[in-house]
Amino acid sequence: MDEQTDSNRTGAIVARISRMIDEGLLQPGRRMASLRLAAGEYGVSKNTMVEVYDRLVAGGRLEARRGAGFYVRAPGQRPSEAPPPHMSEAIDIVSLLREQLCQVHPVRVGDGRPPRSWMEDSELGRHLRLRTGKGDLPVEHGYGDPVGYAPLRAQIGLMLAERSIQVSPAQILLTFGANHALDLIIRQLLQPGDTVLVDSPGYYPLFGKLKLARIEIAGVRRLPDGPDLDDLATQIARHRPKVFFTQSLAHNPTGGSIALPIAHRLLQIAAQHDLTIVEDDPFADVMPASAPRLAALDQLERVIYLGTFSKTLSASLRIGYVAASPALARSLGDMKMLTVVNSSGYLERLVSDLIASGQYRHHLKRLKERIGKATRNAFGGLERLGLPVFTRQGGGYYLWVGLPPGLDDLALARRASEQGIFIAPGTVFLPERHQPETDERAAGMRINVAYADDPAFLTFLQAELANAT
Repeated sequence: MDEQTDSNRTGAIVARISRMIDEGLLQPGRRMASLRLAAGEYGVSKNTMVEVYDRLVAGGRLEARRGAGFYVRAPGQRPSEAPPPHMSEAIDIVSLLREQLCQVHPVRVGDGRPPRSWMEDSELGRHLRLRTGKGDLPVEHGYGDPVGYAPLRAQIGLMLAERSIQVSPAQILLTFGANHALDLIIRQLLQPGDTVLVDSPGYYPLFGKLKLARIEIAGVRRLPDGPDLDDLATQIARHRPKVFFTQSLAHNPTGGSIALPIAHRLLQIAAQHDLTIVEDDPFADVMPASAPRLAALDQLERVIYLGTFSKTLSASLRIGYVAASPALARSLGDMKMLTVVNSSGYLERLVSDLIASGQYRHHLKRLKERIGKATRNAFGGLERLGLPVFTRQGGGYYLWVGLPPGLDDLALARRASEQGIFIAPGTVFLPERHQPETDERAAGMRINVAYADDPAFLTFLQAELANAT
């Protein structure tokens, strides 16, 4: 069976099962045949039926229950997860685009692109074939599934299971990195004038995205073991926020990680105030799988979980993902389709191949060793200078280093720049851009452990500290 025929067969089966659901022949709650039995019934391979069921789950027709199989999903969404009216109208307008991406219909007269067979002998096709082995899946020259490359989503699902986050592939949406994931979430959940909470200090590109969307920001003080829960309660009472954006592990910029009791209590507070939590986990692949994660404790009830390969593989790949409840994952997939049509199947396939071959795990082992060595060297150099480090937990790339009173971090960064040294001043990471003088974060900087032992940097700091005394 060639690639085009296989795709047509998959689309025909999806269309047939969808009609049976629409006509009431398959009632909500009914358990579908197992993959093996269904493959035999339709005369296709088990892999084809995996793709059929995955498309039906992504389209809201079926739901996957871990360990129990696939079930016909009852129509409708929970009100809190339904898209706003303007989103629904936009989705209706691009129904043709959805069909081109998902390819439910086998006869494609209305398609906006040529068939894949026309691209077989393209220069790109020849180049990619040189890099694929015998038995590999054929290279896709179309748009591809809007939720992302299915094998990679399945692999990510297994990785999340190692972190005790149980999801089906249909709950995973591939994105152009974690920043794209944040964009989608902001568009989906928030409107101008809404208020959200963020870590303080926190991820400064997020602040810019929120301000661009005209969202109000309130900072929650970050402690070495996670968000300050007293400050969180105060900010909730003051602002009644919809969402809290946070990083639990190897926090950017402080380097700290949340403690288990803090994580438990944070989720209790969120449930009490109907607060959605967006948990960004960019260093997940170099942190222990057993480390406390809000998504593992919550199982994506009110937590939206973000991951990325940019911090651990290559920033140029721009591949990230969102794991969320089934309804929200579908809505975010529609938003992705509306804004960028699709992510890069070529790049997603590359990452999938690296994972499948074991090369990614070998790379992570070396990366962890490098991070550990660089962190130890960084601590040694900073201790010799007498500079305090916010937390010694480590695991990621960053340390938050305090500066003595009277040493302005922005001015320090300007003087360093004049000598060809790039410093990330702490003020940039504060959503309110200032802190009380009693706050140890009032003057500081984020340091990347990979560069912390550079002799020019240490010499510069030594001279600045001597001048400040």
